[in-house]
Amino acid sequence: MGRGRVELKRIENKINRQVTFAKRRNGLLKKAYELSVLCDAEVALIIFSNRGKLYEFCSTSSMAKTIEKYQRCSYAPLGNDQSVHDTQSCYQEYLKLKAKVEVLQHSQRNLHGENLGDLNIKDLQQLELQLDSSLKKIRSTKTQFMLDQLSELQRKEELLLQTNKALRKKLVETDAALQSSWEASDQSAFQYDRQPAQPDGLLDPLQCNRNLRIGFSPGEADELPVATTDQNVNGFIPGWML
Repeated sequence: MGRGRVELKRIENKINRQVTFAKRRNGLLKKAYELSVLCDAEVALIIFSNRGKLYEFCSTSSMAKTIEKYQRCSYAPLGNDQSVHDTQSCYQEYLKLKAKVEVLQHSQRNLHGENLGDLNIKDLQQLELQLDSSLKKIRSTKTQFMLDQLSELQRKEELLLQTNKALRKKLVETDAALQSSWEASDQSAFQYDRQPAQPDGLLDPLQCNRNLRIGFSPGEADELPVATTDQNVNGFIPGWML
């Protein structure tokens, strides 16, 4: 039983579309190779996937030469000469950029120690010198970066020391002011606690005349009769003793 006819339309399923693209792409590239070998034909095949990935095949050593040959042999209208020239220029630019990318990728793999088997002694020595130069630049940049960080830390340390010194000076001045205030307060309290002097007009009890009596004049002492023993015995009390 033969295969059924496949309807030519876009495959909606993304996975099935990718699988079909891979199978048919490989088949198309294989057919182009077989055609170039069996018929000694010059074949050039360019395929772009829906993601923009390029797949190409050329039976000669240069795709550019095949495209130039195609452009020389094609009989495009005169009005399309400019568009053909622009297309050719764009493709040439694309080929140059592609070659640069391949060289850079190959050089990057060599720097990572990959794909070194196809390099000779001279290439290996040149690669070694390039790595040494890169290491020196990296170390120099790293050292400069560390020195810059050290200088910044020293500057911050100096600022912190100055701030600490200023705060310490302010603390000493505050302590001195508080000490002076406390001494002045203690002096005032001491003067307040001392006994004040006697005011004028008040008599000191210790300095009073012991012969002074209330209602008795010192000048009248001689005029008062002196009590005798007999009078005291009989219960007579002088008036000055009352």
